[in-house]
Parts: sequence; C-alpha cells; structure tokens
Amino acid sequence: MLLDGLHLLSDALAAGVPVTAAAAPADFWQGPIGASLAASLASAGAEMYTASRAVLEAASPVSAPTGIIAIALREPTGIEQVLAGQPALVVCADRVQDPGNIGAIVRAAEAAGATGVMTTAGSADPFGWKALRGSMGSVFRLPVVAGADLDAVCREARGRGVQIVATAPAGDCAFGEADLSGPTLILVGGEGAGLPDKVQAFADVRLRIPMRPPVESLNVAVAAGVILYEAYRQRHGGGRT
Repeated sequence: MLLDGLHLLSDALAAGVPVTAAAAPADFWQGPIGASLAASLASAGAEMYTASRAVLEAASPVSAPTGIIAIALREPTGIEQVLAGQPALVVCADRVQDPGNIGAIVRAAEAAGATGVMTTAGSADPFGWKALRGSMGSVFRLPVVAGADLDAVCREARGRGVQIVATAPAGDCAFGEADLSGPTLILVGGEGAGLPDKVQAFADVRLRIPMRPPVESLNVAVAAGVILYEAYRQRHGGGRT
C-alpha cells in the first residue's frame, strides 16, 4: 500500500501494519515529529530515505503531496474471517467503482461498529491510495476483503446463518422497519446499476431508504452509512422504529 501523509502513516504504525519504507525531506527527519516517527519506523524495521520535495511530488499520486510517503504491506483477509464477528455486521460493496466511495464506506463501517467490509471484483481497490485517504485509517483497523466473489459471499453468509440484506429503491420495507440487531450482511450496489436482480431475489430482506421526490437514489456511501447507523441504533437499545 502507498501511504501519503503523516496521518495515514501514523495510523498504520499504531495498527501494527508492517511498514517497509518511508521517505521525507531532510528537514522533516531532523524535526521533533520526524525524529519521533523515525524511531517508531526503526523499531518496526522500516527503511528510511531522505528525498527532495521534487522527488516526493513525482512519487506521490496526490495533487498536493503532504511531504512524506511510505510503503506498507497488508495481510490478506478471507470472507470467513470477516463474517465471523459476533454478531456480524458486514457491508459488501458490489462493483462500486469510485475509490472515494469505498473509503467512505469503510470509514462509516468502523464508526458504526461493523465487524468488516468486503468489496467484489469490479469494485475499486479499498487499499488504493484514494480509498485509503477516504477511509482515514479505518482500513487498517477493520477486516477488509478486496475482490471477493459475490456468490461466494452470499453462500458463506447463508451457511453461517447471517441475514442477507439487499438495498433496493423498491425494497419491501423501509430501513427502520428491518431487524438489523442480529448477524447481518448489508449488500450495496455500484453507482448507477445497483445490485443485480438475482442478488436481490436471493436476499432475505430487500431494504429501501425513503426519499422525497424527485430524488430517486442516494450516493452509495451515504446509503451504506444510513443503514449502518440504523443497525448501530438497534444494537444499542434503540429497537426498530
């Protein structure tokens, strides 16, 4: 993973993510923050490099580099591990192509107490630099699966007794009417296309979010956040509305 910025790098180190290398200008390493960070990186076995700002701008994909970049490794996470939370509350993003949306979903999932996030093949990489910045470090602390097979995700959830909830504009019940207090897998579809019909038919519940016309749909990350926080409310004594 390419980490751009002190915030992401600090979050990765705090979460125990293996950082292999970091580069920053000489004046950063010589300052109090840089010196402290260098000690943490050395303890983690990372290599440190001094680089000019021009080199950092060339190496970083962001339009306004923050002055330090790093390379980190991630351990692969399996579908079974993500669904093993008790009680499971997992979001699966199917063919969500905007990395900013993926990052926002991961961030909302951690904030709402979810036990994991999955993305399917055809979705943006949750470990790409844009998604990493959007998740604000949540991807380091939450089990996340990238590029999963949606059919395999649904089969595993069904086998574990996890309720499958599909989001749909014409869903059978409003999000506040569904019981989200037990083990739940929330499926959200990609921008524009939404979830395939066969997936909606396979789900235990087809959930809709009421909207005033002429609005017909919400941003996928917003929709995921709304449902996640309804689950949070129910799991903390709120009950169904």
